[in-house]
Amino acid sequence: MLTLYGVPGWGSAISEIMLAMTREPYDFINVEGFDKPGPQQELLIALNPLCQVPTLLLDEGGVMTESAAIALMLLDKHPQFAPRPGTPARDRFWRLLVWLVANVYPTFTLADYPERWVDSQPEVLKASAQRQRKTLYQWLEQEMGEGPYAFGEEITLLDAYWPVLRCWGPGREWFAANAPKLNAMADAVCGHVELTAVLKANKLL
Repeated sequence: MLTLYGVPGWGSAISEIMLAMTREPYDFINVEGFDKPGPQQELLIALNPLCQVPTLLLDEGGVMTESAAIALMLLDKHPQFAPRPGTPARDRFWRLLVWLVANVYPTFTLADYPERWVDSQPEVLKASAQRQRKTLYQWLEQEMGEGPYAFGEEITLLDAYWPVLRCWGPGREWFAANAPKLNAMADAVCGHVELTAVLKANKLL
């Protein structure tokens, strides 16, 4: 069985939603506090020297990290959770999946831990990263169709991101006012009964 090391509400929530969407059985190990010295950090470093969540321990003992990589791994077994190969929608799926982790994720790294990157005025870097994130979300909003999901009527693993990103900064109220398509897609994902337990465990409902 797969074992997911994560923290409720953190980035591991995205991968946990993906696992629930594809109905892959897994155990969840809460490593809250891993970002500070202590037993949780030691536990995680023993598996993943980069000390990240999510860290997914595979059946054969290997380790997978990065939500996009976990999505690609799951699609090998569950191809129905992405647009069909050889279609323009498939190309767009790859683009947006990588775009999210390459562009949006760094704004959280910079805003949450600005003191790691600058020696003075960390609040300036934090504010700049938060502004950039809003700009990125507004671009993404314009890329979305009418829904109910990112690729129309069929839910994909990309949709696992929306409930989590909506709960992180700038928050639910901002999404409702400034990114109504993304907000509606998050609502659509949250409406899946089979995801209720995972969403509640990650404080997304």
